[in-house]
Amino acid sequence: MELGVIGLGRMGQIVVDRALDAGHDVVAFDLSAEATAEAAEAGATAADSAADLCDRLGEEKRIWLMVPAGDPVDATLADLEPHVGEEDVIVDGGNSHFEASVRRAEEVDAAYLDCGTSGGPAGAHLGFSLMIGGPEWAYEAMVPVFDAVATGNAGHERMGPSGSGHYVKMIHNGVEYALMQTYGEGFELLANGRYDLDLEAVARTWNNGAVIRSWLLELCEEAFREEGNDLGDVADHVAGGSTGTWTVQEALEQETPVPLIYQALAERFGSRAPDEGRFSRRLANRLRYGFGRHDVKRE
Repeated sequence: MELGVIGLGRMGQIVVDRALDAGHDVVAFDLSAEATAEAAEAGATAADSAADLCDRLGEEKRIWLMVPAGDPVDATLADLEPHVGEEDVIVDGGNSHFEASVRRAEEVDAAYLDCGTSGGPAGAHLGFSLMIGGPEWAYEAMVPVFDAVATGNAGHERMGPSGSGHYVKMIHNGVEYALMQTYGEGFELLANGRYDLDLEAVARTWNNGAVIRSWLLELCEEAFREEGNDLGDVADHVAGGSTGTWTVQEALEQETPVPLIYQALAERFGSRAPDEGRFSRRLANRLRYGFGRHDVKRE
């Protein structure tokens, strides 16, 4: 398949690399000439604009957007609008709000797939988990590329109509917040508790057969191994929060109680106060580096 990719940050480059590795042809564009050149070095065909990218694709255009949520998505769609039609497919792989995705699906001439993407930079090796909303025919048309970019056939699924992919990813992120907070609180109690414990060893032991084993727990082990038992100079500052906020807002609208997700979101906001930091939030700060290679704010 011939695939156009617009947005070549960490995640976009992974889409390019995995599609190329699976034998697909890729045309790539980014506002950064350096990022476009990097994709070309990997084997993609470089384009110098969204219009040029469309010109280099076949009659049935398949385009994957991996640009920041919000205005950049709308600006990119405006650039693409004169060059796409109802036989074409556009995938939005960013963290767009699901209601924005519903609006865009109604506005663009091409079939629009909202694609929640989970896995972070680790997806370069393992593949992503893809939660996709939009027309079934467009999803089926993209399956060969989804198979390549995801962990395989089991790593992607059509969730339902437009908006459903980003809706599922939004709630996924709320669950992620709560899990990180829970691990942080447990290790904080261990760090301040009755025994002088090796927290890396605790995490490793828990992750071998225990009920609470998970990838996040593997990242706890990594954090203690690389930062030390007391997390060294990792600051009590947890960034992010937009998708968690959307999850809580949706829970309020649906009158569904989500106290754990809400509390985890509140802890993130509280971590930005200039008071003495908490161990649990410092661990959450470091875990964001583990799965997403986000910058670690340090004291």
